[in-house]
Amino acid sequence: MSSDELEVRRPLLVRRLSFFDRSPLAAFSLLELVIVVAIVGVVTAMAMPRYAGAMTNYRVETAARRIVTDLARARNESRQRSISVSVTFDKAKHTCEIRTKGGAAQPEDELTYLANDPYRVKISSAKFGGDAVVIFDGYGQPDSSGSINVTAGSVTKTVVLDQNTGKATVQ
Repeated sequence: MSSDELEVRRPLLVRRLSFFDRSPLAAFSLLELVIVVAIVGVVTAMAMPRYAGAMTNYRVETAARRIVTDLARARNESRQRSISVSVTFDKAKHTCEIRTKGGAAQPEDELTYLANDPYRVKISSAKFGGDAVVIFDGYGQPDSSGSINVTAGSVTKTVVLDQNTGKATVQ
């Protein structure tokens, strides 16, 4: 072999394997794995508070929209059947109960537990003309306007019922 041939082949012989030149049997070193795990841990630690905050906001928004839906259901049912329908908010149990005919429980009555999954929120206040009950008459008109505050952690949403229109909105 001449010296020119040796000089041309030498870089190939001396060259180290780079990351991408490894054979299929080569593995990662312990140091590389520790660095990757550390990076994943830092990214996770940065993302968790944002994720938890987003989930809390989502739960409160969903519960508030459920209350709007329940009030609309009670209003529509009272109009369709020409009966009184009451919606009672219990701050102690964190429930929303729709009761038809204003009397004893009926099979079509509905009870929503806001403290349970998927909502896991609390009713911090419910005021409809001095109490926590709104009654829709046979024409779908509420007896009073009012508001319900739904809270989880530091997030609060307010559902407002307008007496003139009988519609509820989330604020």
